[in-house]
Amino acid sequence: QVHLIVNGGGLVQSGGSLTLSCSDSKGTFSSFGVGWARQVPGKDREFVAAIMLDHGTTLYGESPEGRFTISTDKTKGAVTLEMRSLQPEDTALYFCGASPWWSGKYLPGYQSWSQGAQVTVSP
Repeated sequence: QVHLIVNGGGLVQSGGSLTLSCSDSKGTFSSFGVGWARQVPGKDREFVAAIMLDHGTTLYGESPEGRFTISTDKTKGAVTLEMRSLQPEDTALYFCGASPWWSGKYLPGYQSWSQGAQVTVSP
């Protein structure tokens, strides 16, 4: 397992943008796949996006609807989630997960998860 660290959460107004960054404690990902998920109290964790680190292939959940972009920042050894046109319904605790295989939308398949980063979108 790897120790994942998320940075970039916070408060933003509706229509604004925010970028989350996920890195591991070693500074370089040794995983094959990294994904983002979010969760609000009382609901199941929801898949947001995933990326294959070697191939760059991406996969998105239904909720981003083209507003989110997942990418790798090889200079920083991080995976970022750029979120645009944020809406109050995007308010959630955001997590990144990593695995040495491709897990995609299957959240139980991720071997390691970060602590959550709160994203709050005000009306």
